[in-house]
Amino acid sequence: MAIDFLGNGPSHAPETLVLAHGAGAPMDSEFLGFVSEALAARGVHVLRFEFPYMRARRESGKPRPPDREAVLLETWRQAIRECGVEGPFIGGKSLGGRMASMVADEMGAAGLICLGYPFHPPGKPERTRTAHLEGLRTPTLIVQGTRDPFGNREDVAGYALSTAIQVRWIEGGNHDLQVPGRAKAETWSETVEAVGAFGRG
Repeated sequence: MAIDFLGNGPSHAPETLVLAHGAGAPMDSEFLGFVSEALAARGVHVLRFEFPYMRARRESGKPRPPDREAVLLETWRQAIRECGVEGPFIGGKSLGGRMASMVADEMGAAGLICLGYPFHPPGKPERTRTAHLEGLRTPTLIVQGTRDPFGNREDVAGYALSTAIQVRWIEGGNHDLQVPGRAKAETWSETVEAVGAFGRG
């Protein structure tokens, strides 16, 4: 089945960013909508897509768990092949960004953008998801909240991450890159600014 993209911004922009959603929210979530529209306003072509389980959830209205990792990775490969650009920027929210990080080198991505990377399950810091990040060659930006239960500043400081990875911290931010007491748009705009600066590289 072909990938059904949701697009924002000029289709012939100098930069195309392909984004995947997190485990629990679809491609048209408030967060991904804000980020996509704000980047499009900066002249970036943003394409969002959904993994099969989320598409099935949308069609049936019934909850479904994420697909097996092999399915998620192959869906990412297909999205990159079908996006219409050779070597796009890729990334996504949480699960979507983690899966993108596992195919970025293989698929020749121009860059990788992870928005709230799930370094480990909440409360289980010993179960890290970082082994492949040690040798990652693709230029990478991770935007992470300092209070993210999936990996806070102290956790990340102890990881042997590739020198291709830069981490932009949202002070006080949680896994959704929100800060208690601050408007969502305010902190999400910080995320957009970081992504925009990385893309201009």
